[in-house]
Amino acid sequence: MTRWTFADGVAHLVLDRPPCNEIGLAMLDDLERFVAEVADRTEEVAAVVISSDQRGGFSAGADLRGLYEGLCREPKERHAALLAEFIDRVHAVMDALDMLPQTTIAVVAGICFGGGFELALTCDLIIAERTARFCFPELRLGLIPGFGGIPRLERDVGNALVRDLLLTGRSINARRALEAGLVREVVPKGAGLDAAMAAARQVTKFDAETRARAKLFAKRLPAARLAEEKALFLELADRDVLLHALERFVQSDDIRPYLP
Repeated sequence: MTRWTFADGVAHLVLDRPPCNEIGLAMLDDLERFVAEVADRTEEVAAVVISSDQRGGFSAGADLRGLYEGLCREPKERHAALLAEFIDRVHAVMDALDMLPQTTIAVVAGICFGGGFELALTCDLIIAERTARFCFPELRLGLIPGFGGIPRLERDVGNALVRDLLLTGRSINARRALEAGLVREVVPKGAGLDAAMAAARQVTKFDAETRARAKLFAKRLPAARLAEEKALFLELADRDVLLHALERFVQSDDIRPYLP
């Protein structure tokens, strides 16, 4: 179960929903509750650390099985409205995480795919263990990333890497992510949380208002591009291609069907 703690000026959010922290309604509820609580602790909390307790990695992305089952329970004419409602909730919580006044740090080990990658991109800093792999596999579903990933990635790295990840669906390792400026540092397996907590303790030394205003100066929400991405995602999702791709995913006997 996803959980969080507050201690010594640091909020620690631990993603812990098997099999690999897929982002569906349950995870969305967790994230919304966490954001609401941490937003009320601006004086008490200086930094937010997000990590995973799942062996597979940070997050495999959206809960595709849950999405497929939810769509199958509803008539086709309701699908567009259901998807729009879900995506609106996701964007609201991702934007709130992105713009928290606290400094946010993601600890990525193992898989960081799709919606999980998009969640990591809301953070101010990403610390990657050597096992980390980053990927946008959405095109195989007939979609583009829909949780805000492309605008946030555009904000952080060059467009050549954005196009590569989006159009090929390939994954990159921690070393390549460091070279591209996507992650702050690469640490050995198992050392990510200690590195993040060390950075978080440094953040607690600063005045709250100065810290928040410095972040706002250095990091802006790409609102127009986020709206464009959401609209394109929903347009592409309103086709039979998505349902057929989800059906193949659910019926797959592959150990890791979320891999491209």
